[in-house]
Amino acid sequence: MPDTPAAPVLLGDEPGSFPHSVLAERHPAIIRQVRDAFPYGPAQHRALDALLENCAEGTIQPLPAEAPDHGQWAAWGTDAYAGQSWYDVPWLWSESYFYRRLLGAVGYFGPGAWQGIDPFRPFKRAELDAPETDEELAALDALEGKTPQERGRALLHGSLWGNRADLGFRLSATGSASRAPVPALVADDSDRLWSLLSGTGTLCLVADNAGRELIPDLLLIAHLLDQGSVERAVLHIKPHPYYVSDATTADVIDAVRRLTGAPGAAAAYGHRLWSAMADGRLTVRAHAFSCAPLPYAEMPADLRAEFAAATLTIVKGDLNYRRLVGDRRWAPTTPFADVTAAFPGPVAALRTLKSDVITGLDADTVAALVAAEEQRWRTGGTHALIQVKG
Repeated sequence: MPDTPAAPVLLGDEPGSFPHSVLAERHPAIIRQVRDAFPYGPAQHRALDALLENCAEGTIQPLPAEAPDHGQWAAWGTDAYAGQSWYDVPWLWSESYFYRRLLGAVGYFGPGAWQGIDPFRPFKRAELDAPETDEELAALDALEGKTPQERGRALLHGSLWGNRADLGFRLSATGSASRAPVPALVADDSDRLWSLLSGTGTLCLVADNAGRELIPDLLLIAHLLDQGSVERAVLHIKPHPYYVSDATTADVIDAVRRLTGAPGAAAAYGHRLWSAMADGRLTVRAHAFSCAPLPYAEMPADLRAEFAAATLTIVKGDLNYRRLVGDRRWAPTTPFADVTAAFPGPVAALRTLKSDVITGLDADTVAALVAAEEQRWRTGGTHALIQVKG
């Protein structure tokens, strides 16, 4: 991801910046939370303490030679960045490598008894089992009397916002947003998105978080398959835990089971998803590049071919947006189509704004956002976008 004067790559070296706060404050807090979430033994405690110290005062070190992905990470950047401060390399890279090091510290890659144990599973399960999830699933019953178009719009907004609003709000969000001085939805290409779903071909959905944010993604997929908007769907998830809440295959299973075990319309959605997975209309894909610290412009040829063959790829969430457009300090009015030109097929971004990167806004919207909130709108999660390049 070479630097350019017009849009420099984001680093974490500026005190007071959002990337710096993630490296200096969020990562140490995550280490402590993971340490307290499991009855880890002395070896894991020593490794977590060493990682905590290294993140605060040390430099980037390569993975152990015996690590199964040593060569992969060397190609992804550890050879280039070894010996440098965590704050002086691209933020996307250092943030991703932190989670790889965290997995190593708790013994995820083994061998040993902790091999394959997701250090974030308690947090994911707590959210999935929360009473709020029951309330959101019960809200699906209210959609049954709506037209397919109304249900589709509600489920699209559900996927966009994740657990931020109930389905009743999502149904009315489009109409109310236009009256707000600073709309919650800062870009809306949803009409273009629907026009690309013509009833043929394959939808790829690149998932973001597990739990109450993965369920709306699955509901949207179930609706699109049921309505014949696409013939097949491929859900791209992570091959192993990544960041705190990113979805893995185990999280997909948990979410589908949560649906099938719920009352009312939610169970019907769950059974449709179960059947779609059984007959191959819905498949789950866990490509290694999904955990890469690199933008999608650098994806390998096999993944590029998959996305090129898709009718549409929906890219969910903030991290995937950063990887889609490049984790740079773009001017907010930089055209979305320009920064996604290298993506090999039609692509739609559904994203709640939780980091500095932003493209594709009109100048009036940017001015209104800055006047109302200064720069807080970029990272507070109170605004979202639907952007399409097709």
